[in-house]
Amino acid sequence: MDEICEKLDLPKTSGYDIVTTLVHTGMIHVAREQKQRYTIGLTAYRIGINYTNNLDFISAIDPVLKAFSREVGKTVFFGIRSDDAVVYICKFEPENPIITTATVGTKNPIHCTSLGKAIMAFTEEEEVGEALKRMNFKKHTERTILNQEAFLKELEQVREKGYALDARELEEHMECVGAPVFGQDGNVMGAISVSSLYKPTEDYDALGRLVHEKGKELSRLLGYLGKYE
Repeated sequence: MDEICEKLDLPKTSGYDIVTTLVHTGMIHVAREQKQRYTIGLTAYRIGINYTNNLDFISAIDPVLKAFSREVGKTVFFGIRSDDAVVYICKFEPENPIITTATVGTKNPIHCTSLGKAIMAFTEEEEVGEALKRMNFKKHTERTILNQEAFLKELEQVREKGYALDARELEEHMECVGAPVFGQDGNVMGAISVSSLYKPTEDYDALGRLVHEKGKELSRLLGYLGKYE
């Protein structure tokens, strides 16, 4: 314990409380020898293995995302939710890409991204409620959703259509369309999106239906056998 507190520059009382909690939850294992020794616990191991296993799906969806990007001639993303943000896990661009600010590994807010809306629309209600408590409805453009009521209304529309729009809500010049991707267990595991410079002549609803179909294809590829509207 002394060594842990020293390395982390923590007061002993704080260090003891944190480690005791982690031991209780199984995140840390304590070997009660002459001098207590702490190692990774079973819970932490299971979480790590589960995360690694989940990442195996990337190799399955990569070719589909790459081909889809070529097909639509736009940038294609796959993202997952991380608390009140979305993280970009994959990105594929056409031969002559429009530069986008999002890169693999970066985060953007849920409330103003098509990925975030697509994921949240098909997330369990209780989990959505918990996430809403932590969400900061920051204004990015004049079109950004700025409160919970408007956001929840937007999610209803996403569920009805099967796809979500970022109608220049994050960046003034960019329009994005996203749709959910479900895993074998029936839960939404992420979302796919198509991003490009905004064009008044673009039919974004038609693009949304196309993205929805691609999300359905990816879900089937990942073993989802449930109903996909």
